[in-house]
Amino acid sequence: MATNPSLITRDTDKIAAATGNLYESVSVISKRARQISSKMKEELSNKLSEFVSAVDNLEEVFENREQIEISKYYERMPKPTTLATDEFLEGKIYWRNNADEEQQQ
Repeated sequence: MATNPSLITRDTDKIAAATGNLYESVSVISKRARQISSKMKEELSNKLSEFVSAVDNLEEVFENREQIEISKYYERMPKPTTLATDEFLEGKIYWRNNADEEQQQ
């Protein structure tokens, strides 16, 4: 991952520059972050579903080392908002403003 997982102070002027409006930029970033989050959740669920036991006996529940490692890997990953913000600032996100399209017609 090229994205830094720690907290970073962002320049709001750079964020607002792409759309001309800070709030619209934040909206675009948040929608992309939701997409990333749902994709990551789906991947994690698919990987962890391999370890689901058919029996719900407390005696048979045990720690699975591979399951723990998968969970730790996803915990160490950068947050979806950080990834989405980096993508936005690098110009990797495509969006369109429906309000502008309606005004042009």
